[in-house]
Amino acid sequence: MSAPILVVEDDPQLNQQVCALLENKGFSVTCVHDGEQGLTQALAYNYQLIILDIRLPLLEGYDVLCQLRKCKQTPVLILSASGAEQDRIKGLSMGADDYLPKPFNIEELVLRVEAILRRSQQSEQTLVNFFIESNGLSLDKQQFKATFNHKAIDMTAIQFKLLWHLVENAGQALSKPYLSQQVLERQFSRYDRSLDMHLSRLRKKLIAAGMGAESITTLHGRGYTFNA
Repeated sequence: MSAPILVVEDDPQLNQQVCALLENKGFSVTCVHDGEQGLTQALAYNYQLIILDIRLPLLEGYDVLCQLRKCKQTPVLILSASGAEQDRIKGLSMGADDYLPKPFNIEELVLRVEAILRRSQQSEQTLVNFFIESNGLSLDKQQFKATFNHKAIDMTAIQFKLLWHLVENAGQALSKPYLSQQVLERQFSRYDRSLDMHLSRLRKKLIAAGMGAESITTLHGRGYTFNA
């Protein structure tokens, strides 16, 4: 599906030119001509990028950006007839992702749009890699937080790492040597019972949180598995 883009530009000719070019490049484009319409559209729909002029009727672009940033982090590319450094700094400090002074090369605009979308997609993928959800269980790798049905589960960093690897590989048997290396960061020894101890305490916490006793299963001779 093509990326949805909102263009907020009051110059009819430039608005039409930008929108037509982006549509020809395969983007899904919505075009409006004043700040109030722009803010309404930006808040109502999930655009992947907003191209926002600063000098707009009814509501200035800076005000649109300020209101938008209170509740959304949609990437914003600012357009402005003023190339003054203070205007560029103001826009970027308010949360804009890029700034393009008028007049500009229309192909440069497309290149900047594509660059912003690439960065945005990479950021989204990074965030996806930090979160896991499975049947009411939510794991936040950035903050080492676990919740079940929106209730926090208190656990140590090692217990969290152990649970993360199990949930990330749900349904697969993870061997003790693998978990020892990934979680405890040391070679496995059959005389070392610390992994079993951490897993036993983790099981008890999951059960106390309301998860089934079979959430983590011991597969004798093979290791452990998480049952999603």
